[in-house]
Amino acid sequence: MASLIDALDVRKRTLFELDNVPYLCLDSEVSTPTARGGQTLVRLKIRNLLTSAVFERTFKAGEKFREPDLQVVPASYLYSDGNGSHFLDQESFETLTLPENVMGNALDYLTEGLIVDLRKFNGNPIGIELPPVVELPVQSTEPGVKGDSSGGATKPATLVTGLQIRVPLFIKEGELVRVSTETGEFGGRA
Repeated sequence: MASLIDALDVRKRTLFELDNVPYLCLDSEVSTPTARGGQTLVRLKIRNLLTSAVFERTFKAGEKFREPDLQVVPASYLYSDGNGSHFLDQESFETLTLPENVMGNALDYLTEGLIVDLRKFNGNPIGIELPPVVELPVQSTEPGVKGDSSGGATKPATLVTGLQIRVPLFIKEGELVRVSTETGEFGGRA
């Protein structure tokens, strides 16, 4: 049987199950009453891992949650088509498909063969976790203007995935650049 998690123990990045749905805690705040006999409440900002919906909810301190039946397996990105995005489970070597609505903006960072953490709930794929930084080639960018290098000037660049970012003037087409998957910003040459 899965262990139980007390509402007071739920912290940022804690995974728990509520009404047979897995959630990730994004933020928690405990409010203790000032009056006698008042109830301690836990306010959680949580993300539904099936729908990616984010909302806040308040629980009583004594409430308990089940630990979700989540697995994280390494998987390599294969391709995307009308049926969704396809990944190869690196442990079982089966092809797993995630629908387009689950992928969100992750396709901006995926290139063929990239290893990601694929999350499964009760054995079914429900989402992926990208690495913090990915390396992507620059598909197109304008040449830097000579003499316009004061103050860290930048220019727009389109990467092979279609993602548009701002890069320093010295970056040329075909160069490999590091991009943060959290902020979508340039992180240096690869």
